[in-house]
Amino acid sequence: MADYTVNYEEIADWLKIYKSTEDEKQKKHLQHIIVLAAMPLVKKISRGLARRNTDPVEDIIQVGSVGLVKAIQLYNPKVSENFKTYATYLITGEIRHYLRDKVSMIKAPREIYELAYRVNKLMEKLKDENGNEPSEKVLADELGTSVGKIKEVIDVERRKQTISLDQIVSIGNDETLSLFDKIADDNHYNLESFQEDKILLNDAIKKLDVKLQEVVVLNYFEDMSQTQIATKLGISQMQVSRRLKKALNVLLEILSEK
Repeated sequence: MADYTVNYEEIADWLKIYKSTEDEKQKKHLQHIIVLAAMPLVKKISRGLARRNTDPVEDIIQVGSVGLVKAIQLYNPKVSENFKTYATYLITGEIRHYLRDKVSMIKAPREIYELAYRVNKLMEKLKDENGNEPSEKVLADELGTSVGKIKEVIDVERRKQTISLDQIVSIGNDETLSLFDKIADDNHYNLESFQEDKILLNDAIKKLDVKLQEVVVLNYFEDMSQTQIATKLGISQMQVSRRLKKALNVLLEILSEK
């Protein structure tokens, strides 16, 4: 499993340029590079939210990527110095809205809703002193039903959960904002735009030197950690890190030339 290494210091440097430049082409190029560099964060959040639902993880990652783009476009370093925290809220919010909207189009059987009430009450009753919830098998045995039914109930319940727009979040320096102040308009950026950006970035990656292209593909597209890549290629983890850093900077040059 990948270790989701993200160089936030480097991203912070790119964000400063992104926010200061008025050159729209340069902004677009920087956005592509930041998205690629922060993709491990999107994947980590997406897989965490996808554990108990039936949506393909790749679909959720695509939606989370839109949240990341919005975070890049709306991030204000004067308000919050922690881009990771800011991006996490927007990525999570985008995915939860997607799951909520999807479940609203799916009519679950009445028995599932009735069972959901019983499951929720039993989960509260059987929580241990550390707040850990009982397993699906324990719930199924207690309620005299199948584990499959319990999973179906949990899936529906998770999709119904949304982040309150009035929820107060910390942004550092003892300042707070509500999520309503942080979340972008849904029409500001969409999956179609992200797909177009992805095609452009893939074309640029193909122009990289073979060694640089190799580490980019293994790390960002095959989810291999730097340690795993080092073992596979027979080089040190530090060499992998340097190649990745160089690859991102070369990609930025290629995109700028285009």
